Amino acid sequence: MTTVIDILSWVFLTGGGLFVFIGGLGALRMPNLYTRMHAASLTDTMGAVLVLVGIMLQAGLTLATIKLAAILLFLLLTSPTASNALASAAILSGLQPQEGTVRPGGASE
Repeated sequence: MTTVIDILSWVFLTGGGLFVFIGGLGALRMPNLYTRMHAASLTDTMGAVLVLVGIMLQAGLTLATIKLAAILLFLLLTSPTASNALASAAILSGLQPQEGTVRPGGASE
């Protein structure tokens, strides 16, 4: 049973690392603030979730797992809120999305 938990834990940790890496690449490669913010916020949130779940599997049923769950809840509440605040601040400062990156219906190209 411990081997299965270890393998599952490493799958989560590796997946989380890949999400964080892809988010970093997206933040570097995307053309403007809004697309960079979208790439970074989505992948970093998912990466953090996967990494924390992997660590919780490694920790077992202990006080550390409860603390990690509290951190996970905090991240799930604050990360989207921070991304929304950043987008709102960019709009209020006058930074408009580039032409051709958003369709009239709201879906990106």
